[in-house]
Amino acid sequence: MSYVRRRLPAILLPGFLVVLCAFVSLTEQSAGAVSDPPGPVTGNATYFDGLGAPYGGCGLPQANLDSQDFVALNVYNTPGDYAFYPRPLTGANLSKAGSWNNGLNCGRYVQVEISDYCTGTNDGAPNQAFCRNGSWVSDAYNGAKLTMLVADSCGDSNGWCRDDPYHLDLSKDSLNRFVKNGGAIGDMYPNHWNNRHVTWSFVPAPNYSGDINIGFMQGAQVWWPAISVSHLANGIHGVEYYANGAWQPAQMNGDMGQSYVIGGTTSGAGQFQIRVRDATDTLINGGRVYSFSLPTACSPCGAAYTKVTYTTSQGPTSTPTPTPTVTPTVTPTVTPTGGTGVSCDVSHQVASSWQGGFTANVTVKNTGTTAWNNWTITWTAPPGVTLVNGWGSTVTSSGATWTIKAPTWATSLAAGATATFGYQANGPSTAGPTGITCS
Repeated sequence: MSYVRRRLPAILLPGFLVVLCAFVSLTEQSAGAVSDPPGPVTGNATYFDGLGAPYGGCGLPQANLDSQDFVALNVYNTPGDYAFYPRPLTGANLSKAGSWNNGLNCGRYVQVEISDYCTGTNDGAPNQAFCRNGSWVSDAYNGAKLTMLVADSCGDSNGWCRDDPYHLDLSKDSLNRFVKNGGAIGDMYPNHWNNRHVTWSFVPAPNYSGDINIGFMQGAQVWWPAISVSHLANGIHGVEYYANGAWQPAQMNGDMGQSYVIGGTTSGAGQFQIRVRDATDTLINGGRVYSFSLPTACSPCGAAYTKVTYTTSQGPTSTPTPTPTVTPTVTPTVTPTGGTGVSCDVSHQVASSWQGGFTANVTVKNTGTTAWNNWTITWTAPPGVTLVNGWGSTVTSSGATWTIKAPTWATSLAAGATATFGYQANGPSTAGPTGITCS
């Protein structure tokens, strides 16, 4: 038995992909979290032909999944109630959440084992018994196993998706890839299927290696930087992004559990830093920080998925509290080309630090009486400190000499105005830069 699932409608507008559902905070989603089954559980199994276009329920195109053996989990657990409830589930509706868990089980794996088939009618009709006028019977396919990726959701108004909390919807192409006695069973579908029972449980990603993948979604741009995170060792429960000197929780994109809308390191910036929490709500890889930029072709992104390259640094294992380890403020006065005097204040503050590195925020103020065009500052970095990257301005280094130039989108500072930028560096955070000049 196959059936077509209804999906959340989406409208592609110039520059935006708008999913017609409300955001729900990570706190609210976690508050309604559905516990994992206590062990292997048994439920009805159906199949479906493939993910929708452009995305499956987790926010990834089918071509970009880690495995083409994938399943859908139930959005709702509402036995006898087949009404639609807005997704993601919020407020009083959180109690209606099924094993989809508002998207929080996306990117996880389940080990699925084939069990008995139905000799009667098993059509998922509302308010009707499963396998009515028949019974569940064991056959040669019982015990065949396959590890499958959670990639989609089942929210239809039928008995399978509402009445059975342990129902699984399997990708049709996987049905004959189940393995028993060392080989694929080959011919369970179509003649030996008939909506079987399956037994399943969550398992770690099989043979995991490497690191995560990050890609921008269709419509992503500076002011709507929606990403998809995949190739996960143990699912994904959250993304945090670094902005304006602190780690911020990103909003999940509807209930597409591998897609989050992040923010730039400063407002309107195309540079991003994120870290990721897995299904245990633990920061992955010891709090590893992933730094990347919006591709120049994304104004907005036209493709369903635009994979990006990133650099990594080892961050702290918990949300840092900004620590003003050192805050030097200087007021140098120089005479740039043209003879106009420039005066400025530069305030430097360490935002977070860990063994071998730190991030810092810098505020530059024009203390003069005229506009400061194409503002630039230079300084000498402390011994042992080397630049990793910067955001909110153009930060370069030549040995211990660092040069920071105004960003292209804000080259002028009016009298009394301030600009902020940040950077990440390797080395000790116990001393600030010296010899700061403005020009």
